[in-house]
Amino acid sequence: MSDFTDLNSLLKSQLFFSKDSSEEEIFHQKDLIQFFPFGISLTTDVARPFLLLKDKEQNHTLPVALSPLEAGITLGQHQGQSSPASPHRFTQYLLESLAIKPVQAVFVEIKGVHQYLRIYLNGEPRLNSIKIRADEAMSLCLHLGVPVFATEKFINQSKLLNAQIDGLTEGLIRNQKILTKHNTHFH
Repeated sequence: MSDFTDLNSLLKSQLFFSKDSSEEEIFHQKDLIQFFPFGISLTTDVARPFLLLKDKEQNHTLPVALSPLEAGITLGQHQGQSSPASPHRFTQYLLESLAIKPVQAVFVEIKGVHQYLRIYLNGEPRLNSIKIRADEAMSLCLHLGVPVFATEKFINQSKLLNAQIDGLTEGLIRNQKILTKHNTHFH
């Protein structure tokens, strides 16, 4: 049992992230930088895949952590295939039939290891935007052609988050012997 406690302590000491923004970022349209998909970083270790977004001039890079499922959908949609099957087809048709159009998505907040987008909508007077985790909405935004934006402040916060996630991953890989040792106790 003491080995499990040591592992628990190790993981807790590794799990600290940049301070959550207590509130959603306030921005002016002129402060937004538009981003475009540049590539996906896929790994075979414990790290999450990242969608890499870059601005038009490629001066800024915004890493967006994705779930493996979201990364697979994103990768499948942007392989240059004509009319690929998409799990977002129904959502697209539903929005079109309701005359709701997503006009832009803006990164507005980081909580723990999650980045949040605010997707602004036209066509529904009762709902002008939705805030959602980026790892749950990036492939939909890309499928629908929704322009994606962030402020320079958000870009810097995301780079810090990415560095901290990388540090955690490296720590877990270095301490894999401890994880393996604990697994043998459960057989």
